[in-house]
Amino acid sequence: MTRVDFYILDDDSSDGLPRFACRLVDRAWQRGMRCYVNAATAEQAARLDDLLWTFRDISFIPHAQTPVEAANTGRLAVLIGSGEEPDEDLDLLVNLSDEVPSFFSRFERVAELVDNETSRRSAGRERFRFYRDRGYPLDNHNVR
Repeated sequence: MTRVDFYILDDDSSDGLPRFACRLVDRAWQRGMRCYVNAATAEQAARLDDLLWTFRDISFIPHAQTPVEAANTGRLAVLIGSGEEPDEDLDLLVNLSDEVPSFFSRFERVAELVDNETSRRSAGRERFRFYRDRGYPLDNHNVR
């Protein structure tokens, strides 16, 4: 069964969620996991694509926005999209959308990122209830 972790960020900056998403996929990649980042919008997906090139000077995470040619996906640690289901099996879904993706149960783990913005916090509570009511194992992490 898919394990769901909620990361509650105590960061009010506009780039707090994308930067934490980059840190999270970096840690996952170092542990041998491959990730799909589900951005809220195509614009956010493009910003994440750019940020993954620059968020740390000392590392490179092989990544691309979807759709990606099938021949190239095996070498990528991270795929970035906005609502479309990835064509291959990956380990971790990082969800930045206010909605639970219909394909979440394909993943071993789901990371739900929530910040202090009122509407996103409310949407995060709704997603928490969705998973809890269906019996998924949940964990919360407060991130400062």
